Amino acid sequence: MVVNMKKHAEEKVKPQYTGFMKFRKEWIEPVLTAFVCVFIFKMFFFQNYAIPSGSMEDTLLEGDRLFASKFFYGTKIPFTETFLWRLNDPKPGDIIIFRSPAEPKLDLIKRCVAVGGQIVEIRNKEVYVDGELQQLPQTGKHIDSHVFPGRMNTRDNIAPFKVTEGMLFMMGDNRDNSNDSRFWGLLPEENIKGKALFLYWSVDKHIPVFGKDASASNLVRRIRWNRMLDKIQ
Repeated sequence: MVVNMKKHAEEKVKPQYTGFMKFRKEWIEPVLTAFVCVFIFKMFFFQNYAIPSGSMEDTLLEGDRLFASKFFYGTKIPFTETFLWRLNDPKPGDIIIFRSPAEPKLDLIKRCVAVGGQIVEIRNKEVYVDGELQQLPQTGKHIDSHVFPGRMNTRDNIAPFKVTEGMLFMMGDNRDNSNDSRFWGLLPEENIKGKALFLYWSVDKHIPVFGKDASASNLVRRIRWNRMLDKIQ
C-alpha cells in the first residue's frame, strides 16, 4: 500500500506538457541536440571526403568516399587554421586532406612526400628525398612515358631544393595526372584538415544506372564491394 501511494504521488507531480511545450520537448530539443552532436563530431573529430578525380589512382579511385581524422595531427580553433595543440607531425607517406593553397575554397587529397628540412629532387619522373630514391607507392602509377625537361614543365624534373620548415611537399599517386606541389608549390601545415583513414563507400560512376545501357544488375555492380572499409595506406 505504501509503495502504491508513493507511485501515485510521483505520477501526480510529473509535469504534463501540452501544446508548444510538448512539441519543443519531443521534437525541437532532440533535433537540436542531434545537430549539435553532429556539428561537434565533424568540427573536431572526423571529416568525410569524396574522391572527385583520378589524381590518387590506384590508391584512391574516383567515386571513393572516406573518413579522415581531424584530430590525428591536433585540434584547431574553430573557423581558424590555428592549432590549439599538436598531437602528431605529418610525415612522408601520410595521405592528407588539406585546403588548396591555390584555391582556398577547394579541399584536396595527396600523399606527403617530404617535410620541412628535407631536400627534394625529381629526375626523369623519379623522386629523391635527401638523396635517396623514393619508390613509387605500391598502388601508384605513371600513365605517360613522355618525360618533360625541367625548363619546359615541372612534372618530371625539378632541381634539388630544401623544403621550408612548416611546409610539406605533396604529390598524387597518379604521378602523371596530378595537380600538386610540383605546380602550386609547398603546402603550409596550417592548411591540413585531416589524415585519411579508411573507405566507407565506393561507387564506379562509369557503370550506368540510367539510359539505354542501364540494367538492374548495374546497381549491384556499380558498388565496389571489395573496397568497403579498406584502410588507406
